[in-house]
Amino acid sequence: MNLSSNLDKILICSIIPYFLEKENSWTEENLGKILEARKTQSFFEDNILYLEKDQKYNLSQLLRQLDEMGYEKVLEVADPGEFSQRGGVIDVFPLNLSHAVRFDFLGNRIENIEKLPIEIEDEKKNKEFLKKKLKSQKIYSDLKGLKPGDYLVHLDHGIGKFSSIEKVFFPELKFKSPSQSQTEKEYYVLDYAEGDKLYVPLGLERKLSRYVGFIEPKISRLGSLLWQKTKKKIREEAEKFARELLEIYAKREIAHRPPYLADSEIEKQVASTFPYEETPDQIKALEEINHDLENDEPMDRIVCGDVGFGKTEIALRTIVKAVRSGYQTAMICPTTILASQHFQNFKARLDSLPVRLAILSRIQSEKEQKEIIENLKSGKIDIVVGTHRILSNDVEFKNLGLLVIDDEQRFGVKQKEKLKTLRVSLDILSLSATPIPRTMYLAMSSLKAISLIHIPPAGRMAIKTEIRPWSTKTVKEAIENELARGGQVYYLYNKVETISIVKNNLEKLVPEARISYAHGRMREKELIKVMENFQNKKIDVLVATTIIENGIDLPNVNTLIVAESTKLGLSQAYQLRGRVGRSNTQGFAFFLHSNKMKDKAKLRLKALKEAEELGSGYRIALRDLEIRGAGNILGKEQAGSVNRVGLNLYCQMLTEAIEKLKNTAIV
Repeated sequence: MNLSSNLDKILICSIIPYFLEKENSWTEENLGKILEARKTQSFFEDNILYLEKDQKYNLSQLLRQLDEMGYEKVLEVADPGEFSQRGGVIDVFPLNLSHAVRFDFLGNRIENIEKLPIEIEDEKKNKEFLKKKLKSQKIYSDLKGLKPGDYLVHLDHGIGKFSSIEKVFFPELKFKSPSQSQTEKEYYVLDYAEGDKLYVPLGLERKLSRYVGFIEPKISRLGSLLWQKTKKKIREEAEKFARELLEIYAKREIAHRPPYLADSEIEKQVASTFPYEETPDQIKALEEINHDLENDEPMDRIVCGDVGFGKTEIALRTIVKAVRSGYQTAMICPTTILASQHFQNFKARLDSLPVRLAILSRIQSEKEQKEIIENLKSGKIDIVVGTHRILSNDVEFKNLGLLVIDDEQRFGVKQKEKLKTLRVSLDILSLSATPIPRTMYLAMSSLKAISLIHIPPAGRMAIKTEIRPWSTKTVKEAIENELARGGQVYYLYNKVETISIVKNNLEKLVPEARISYAHGRMREKELIKVMENFQNKKIDVLVATTIIENGIDLPNVNTLIVAESTKLGLSQAYQLRGRVGRSNTQGFAFFLHSNKMKDKAKLRLKALKEAEELGSGYRIALRDLEIRGAGNILGKEQAGSVNRVGLNLYCQMLTEAIEKLKNTAIV
């Protein structure tokens, strides 16, 4: 690296809003006043460094001060707000300068200060970017409810374990102003490998974020270059991914179509048949969708929310708006059961409207399928609900305008891309039962339209969760109590080979109950028939495999019994629990287990019990639901990067990369 002119003195300002609002010329013009103010004001004492050639200065103290002033440690300095160290050489890109500088230390003396040929072209744009970066760091560093043992990611030092908050005395700190006479400060204490400890001052939380990942993170030694190399590689990957995303969405924005019609009496009529009161989040999501559709750019919006929070209602009203605006609509579902249920529900809700509705899946005969396909092509069908059969090459539409993807996370990338190629200006509404983390939402919100549903429907009660050893007494009482109040029961048993034996045993245990079973290996027509009988209350207890996880909404089913709960993952157990208690009736979930449980299984069931309240999927599933949610939007290829630095830091890097590219207009 070629170095240019030598310097005698350098002022370095903290990365804080006060200095971000000032132009670089301001600090130059007011240098004398700033240095004078430092003598009496702790603000300037804490937030500036004034270093001179030949000055004696403790190198490790300088590194800590740069850290506490908000500078990020990197492998190589490239942008303002960064610093790096190689032995006695420290490179810094001060916030208040348009170029980077290098400090050469000989022991604890600054032997030389040199200007580096690393410069910024547009000071204003750079300051705006740094403001957004500062805001981004604060957003992604939510440390509420922090407990000893929680993994945290420090921006400069990597993944460590939070130990405690301690008051620490550093005797080498020298304070010049009277207000800084106290050298005792409170610090977050993080444990690293080989007994290393890191002290992060309270007030510098923006350099910390929770670790969220699919794997048990590896903790490294402090001072190792490995973290800086890892961070550099993943930042490069995030920038590449951000560029790809911007290109995709830029292409999408080129397409145009006529705006949809504003809501009329028909939409109000459909809304009036909704038996519940809309939640504020549902109303907001509908407003956002209407705004999208009444513009001339195609919509691509994902509605994310917990199980049973009313995503299907949003889809139905959007479908009606599309049909009234003259478009055909397709809703694709991951299973025949779910497609059949949506078809029956939509048919009942739209019965009074002049809307032509059909279902297309392998359950229909070849003759029926052929007729439906012909009617779609000629425009005689307005709405088709189906499985991936809709993706077949023989299916054509006369005027497909809206595509609704239910349980979006169950469809592969290739399937979704094929759907988008049906028409360039196709409007797409995706529904995801997997809650996505707030961090993911913030990272993607500037690109992808996302509506989050956090608030449960009015009157919905948290499902009472019981974790108990398996016993016939518990099973018998749970079934009898539910039947006594006129309800129905799911009995989850996930072994197809012996499911009929379990059904027979339950019939002996509760002879008054009408019991049947359902599993994925049954013929589809038979499976649909069983589910329709259960929906029509001709069956009291349904012994089923995890096939019931796929979004089935039956308000009369308010007790779930899980026979071997230790074999379920946390996410799956949480999703299954959401299949009961979907009306104003108290739901019960019994997770039964053998007395011999592995530690991990105990922890999963404990987490499930602790997260009994509604919407708590956002808390309990840090290791599962959130990562899966990130995978839905980011794609599987980003999972490795997420695991190496944690979801929060990855999202922060992605947000910064998107903003950086937008600033430099690289698309």
